[in-house]
Amino acid sequence: MALAVCMLLDPRAEAAVRRLWVRLEERGITSLASHTHGRHVPHLSLAVLRRWDVDEVRAALDGLPEGKPVDLHFDGIGTFRRGRCWLVSAVTADLVTRQERLVDVLRSCGSDLHRNYEPGSWIPHCTIAPRVQLADLGVLAATVYDVLPLRARAERAALIDSGTGQRWLLPRLPCPR
Repeated sequence: MALAVCMLLDPRAEAAVRRLWVRLEERGITSLASHTHGRHVPHLSLAVLRRWDVDEVRAALDGLPEGKPVDLHFDGIGTFRRGRCWLVSAVTADLVTRQERLVDVLRSCGSDLHRNYEPGSWIPHCTIAPRVQLADLGVLAATVYDVLPLRARAERAALIDSGTGQRWLLPRLPCPR
């Protein structure tokens, strides 16, 4: 199980990703709509923690100034090992700086960061399907490219426990200095 600091997509983009999940399910590809607890929300994770104290993480994040909304541009798909497929987000200097500084804040409260979220290794993405078989990649690509490009705006953030789907909305979009 893990705890993620996630930027949440605006309502229009969230609805578009949810419709994409439904289309994938209709084509026999398991999406986040039905994966594990079924409480997943479209998001872009800035950090994923392996060990944490949720109260300390919340306190650290509550102390950060409010950040400006982040505009995201998804225009491709990617895959990680074991078949995880995702929408590729364009990378901006602001997004990278925000993620790097957030990692520093999370470490300062004793949290242990997952290695894929280390600055320099982190790839900004929005997961759409957790375990796609190689034979299904063509169907997945055709389905996704009917939707892309997708512009989104992140104006809200949440802590999300990946094991349960429990969410703690953050009072502001964090922007570490």
